[in-house]
Amino acid sequence: MITATVTRTSKETDITVKLLPQDGKMEISTGIGFFDHMLTALSMHSGIPMKIHAVGDIHVDAHHTVEDTGIVLGQAFAKALGDKSGIVRYGSAYIPMDESLAFCSLDICNRPFLVFNADFTNPMIGAYDTCLTEEFMRAFAFNAGITLHCNVLYGKNDHHKTEALYKALAHALKIASAPAESGKTLSTKGILG
Repeated sequence: MITATVTRTSKETDITVKLLPQDGKMEISTGIGFFDHMLTALSMHSGIPMKIHAVGDIHVDAHHTVEDTGIVLGQAFAKALGDKSGIVRYGSAYIPMDESLAFCSLDICNRPFLVFNADFTNPMIGAYDTCLTEEFMRAFAFNAGITLHCNVLYGKNDHHKTEALYKALAHALKIASAPAESGKTLSTKGILG
């Protein structure tokens, strides 16, 4: 069962993330409407109820809030999985969203890395900078100890492309964090990292 709570406070943001038991109630509030929509999709499609409360300097822009939320969510995920033993470890998912198709593949391995390939047409989706999708994915992957590959294969609508990426991440996480049948660490070294 994935459960954890992490709080991070800086001069730019104050963020608390709680990963809840399966019967927990999801609550997302960052002050950035489209980002709330993406985090809600991430929570719902990963099967991990999340409470995320973020207050940030959005009078400057959304960057600190989005990136720092990725940091705290990644830390909570790492805390919940502990030494990461006994899980499937790998997960991949293709997600279509109307005309767009996104793919995420990941390895929960204590070796953080991000490969991100997505072209966006517009600088903004509501109050959310499209370039912050990559910043969120990097912050999450590096703080969760995940090797993460994110790709938008094609698409025209930036909302659709971005949402497909968040949902692909969610489904890949759901697969990779599931218990392994053997209950053992899936590594020829016997450890992850």
